[in-house]
Amino acid sequence: MASKFFLIAQREYLTRVRKKAFIVLTLAVPLLLAAFGFIIAKVASSDNDTTDVVEVRDESGLNVASRLASTPQLRFVQATGTLAEAKKGFQKAKHDGLLVLPAGLDVEKPEGVQFFGKGNISLKKQGAVEDALNKVFSDLKMEKSGISQEKLDRLRSEVELKAISLDESGKEADSNAKATSLTAYGLALAIYLFIFIYGVQIMRGVGEEKSSRIMEVMLSSVKPFDLMMGKIVGIAAVGLTQFLLWGILSYGVGAVLTPMLVDDKPKTEMVTKAPAAAPASADAPQSSSAKMDKAMSGSAATMNPANRAGGMFSALGSLPVGTILFGFIIYFLGGYLLYGALFGAVGAAVDDQTDTQQFMFPITMPLILSYIVGVSVILRNPDGPVAFWMSMFPLTSPIAMVIRLPFGVPMWQLALSIFLLILGFIGTVWVAARIYRVGILMYGKKVTYKELGKWMFYKG
Repeated sequence: MASKFFLIAQREYLTRVRKKAFIVLTLAVPLLLAAFGFIIAKVASSDNDTTDVVEVRDESGLNVASRLASTPQLRFVQATGTLAEAKKGFQKAKHDGLLVLPAGLDVEKPEGVQFFGKGNISLKKQGAVEDALNKVFSDLKMEKSGISQEKLDRLRSEVELKAISLDESGKEADSNAKATSLTAYGLALAIYLFIFIYGVQIMRGVGEEKSSRIMEVMLSSVKPFDLMMGKIVGIAAVGLTQFLLWGILSYGVGAVLTPMLVDDKPKTEMVTKAPAAAPASADAPQSSSAKMDKAMSGSAATMNPANRAGGMFSALGSLPVGTILFGFIIYFLGGYLLYGALFGAVGAAVDDQTDTQQFMFPITMPLILSYIVGVSVILRNPDGPVAFWMSMFPLTSPIAMVIRLPFGVPMWQLALSIFLLILGFIGTVWVAARIYRVGILMYGKKVTYKELGKWMFYKG
């Protein structure tokens, strides 16, 4: 029995890896991903290099225009002439916006401020201008309350949190929310794509062999269960081989392209330069211009890809790598085997591939739901009740639990989830095998859910 099972798995594996489509796809995917990543990085970098210029016509009498702080992405310049002249000048110039502050503007309730743009104004541009105005009017309110600029500077604080993860044994390690979230998202996406791509291959492979009547010959010497599990394991080996080659090739391509994308020279060029101020004593608070210089230089350093990449990779080292790898392998294989058995049962039950849609929907719905809820809910709250219950249910745990792994999961929850996944896999295989043994030799009959229920309890 075991030898026949391995022979079927070997046949499925060798037949697929020797195809030209497998070789071409394996080589092309890392190159295509690298090309798309390179294009996206260049586009994003060029977008950060652009500076929006906004003209400001200030009739408020509050000197708002001179208080508006420019940034590397947004620069304010004062408009001249009347409002009509300012509009005409703005239309002729290659500027990105015209901000009009009307006369009699109330500091407590500033209303009537207008922002003109050429065409519809983007949400990003409008938000940046609003943030700059909010900061100015907050300062004006404080000054109106009798707070001097020196006291205002003393009242402001900039707190930088250093995230530290503390495990159950009391061991401390640096934490990075962005690196943790990206790792969780990448693991979930890998399992989601693997189950979908290779689960559909199982279904189509079974359907093609059934339609060609090859199954009638094979079943004369092999039990239906061995045949089904041999196909599932063989295609799983194909998928693991392809993912392993993708990982190796992607690492090689990334090593070549990363130096081309990373610029070691941070951009520190200022859009506006504050006038020189008298040197302050050591005890004196920083001036607004000094704070702005510090913030802008810090922003430039943060935007430097080299600094971002270095921080991300150093943060990855603080993740529970052992637990993540162990859990990923378990849920990677467990989720595939669970869903692969169901896909194989669907392929055996129907004659026409067009009829598979009605049976695929209830199978793929938990998978799709777990991915959508995972990236939108569990990623934000990995310890919440939704995350817990979805990581326990076998049909959703392969994606839900791998999202939680980088954030740290109690060992009893991980053990319970794996135990329930194994029980779910055994139950799923039993159901799929009962459907498979009857449906694989059933031809010319329209299958319904009621008919599938009868097949599960046939004797023999």
